[in-house]
Amino acid sequence: MDWLLLAQIVYVLILIVVCGKIIYDTRSNVKTLAYLLVAIFIPIIGMLFYFTIGINYRKHKMYSKKILDDNDLAKHLKEDILQISEKAFAKGGSAVRDNKELAVLLLSDINSALTEGNHVKLLVNGEKKFPEVISALKEAKHHIHIEYYIYDDDTIGREIEQLLIQKAKEGVDVRFIYDDFGSRSLRKGMVGRLEEAGVKSFPFYRIRFIALANRINYRNHRKIIVIDGQTAFIGGINVSDKYINQNGNGNTLFWRDTHLRIDGPGVYYLQYLFLCDWNFCAGSRLKPDTSFFPSMDSFPKKGKKLVQIAASGPDSDMPTILFSLLQAINLAEEEILITTPYFIPGESLMDALCIASLGGLSVKLLVPGVSDSKLVNAASSSYYEELLHAGVEIYLYQKGFVHAKTLVADRKVAIIGTANMDTRSFDLNFEVNAVVYDEELANELADVFYDDLKDAEKIEKESWNQRGRIKKLSERTARLVSPLL
Repeated sequence: MDWLLLAQIVYVLILIVVCGKIIYDTRSNVKTLAYLLVAIFIPIIGMLFYFTIGINYRKHKMYSKKILDDNDLAKHLKEDILQISEKAFAKGGSAVRDNKELAVLLLSDINSALTEGNHVKLLVNGEKKFPEVISALKEAKHHIHIEYYIYDDDTIGREIEQLLIQKAKEGVDVRFIYDDFGSRSLRKGMVGRLEEAGVKSFPFYRIRFIALANRINYRNHRKIIVIDGQTAFIGGINVSDKYINQNGNGNTLFWRDTHLRIDGPGVYYLQYLFLCDWNFCAGSRLKPDTSFFPSMDSFPKKGKKLVQIAASGPDSDMPTILFSLLQAINLAEEEILITTPYFIPGESLMDALCIASLGGLSVKLLVPGVSDSKLVNAASSSYYEELLHAGVEIYLYQKGFVHAKTLVADRKVAIIGTANMDTRSFDLNFEVNAVVYDEELANELADVFYDDLKDAEKIEKESWNQRGRIKKLSERTARLVSPLL
């Protein structure tokens, strides 16, 4: 009995320490309560669960993004970023003037320059993206930097693989980062073939058995290609055959996704992100120089778009992507169009959408009719009643699975990237979005949104509220664990 009592006392003391750590480290009150409940009411396993997936890496910093050891050089770089941004502000039209607070937020928070003189091209679905990517890769002269969450060893994956090998043999410096969880199929063969051909390849945050669950929880969800420091691709489309909707590819499900090609100085920050991620993965010290960041004068004068990059992850001081989305919503005056495959918003995002709608703005949300996760689908559904009550229009995509992550505000600002509207994208994953201040592109993306609505069903408030009690209970139960999804 003495030993049993002693064990109980020790356990209670450990539980008190763990609860204190949860309270001290967790930024969100909702997540704090969720982790506390799990730790207290599920003995031992609850504490293990927290240490497995609940540790706040934003507080502890997974890795440093510093790639400049020279403080004077870093100071001059910040001055250059300010000058570039000031010129862009001066030349920008109403799109950037009406959203200056958004641009200043990204400039102040992560030193992301507002760049002018970009040529951008909207790429809808894999059948539009991959020919563009292959064409650009063939033109590479100095380097190719490629970073993907999911890269499959399938037809399109092997086609790009052969092109990377060919360019490496031509003397092009090819670096490849793949997420060790999302692209785990590459470990068996493709990585070895790439390395043998001279392609430098490293996994992001290698999964090891002891830290398995924790490392699965914090993943690199970015999809970035940078070519010669002048051309870049960013968006939601991974490298996989399933993103190509063509006869004969074996797909039974239509995938709707969106990507963006950028030619111009908007590539700079994507290059910076890649170099930071590369130094973390490869343990190297790649330095920024003119081969990675060509002079502004070297870019072809064929574009007029203003581009800025939003990025965040467990290495960030702030949830920058969440803040940028909130700012875009708050600055809108007429219309907000959102497409996301996973919708598990926090209180701030829910409040922003409801306030916008109640304030007279047209707010439309496009989500999958059926998600690839029943739990996520149920949790997402639990938020719709409140949004519908505030006047938000919600549409369920029926043609297939909508995987695009986009936002259009007032047909002046277009945001395209990798971040879903959920806790995982805002707090746990490494994500990146492109923000384009341009009415032409914003209108193009808005037209794509309304085309998608033709293949969607609008949720009617009255019928939605008449769902059965068991259905509502299951959705609200799923919502309880949504901060942990």
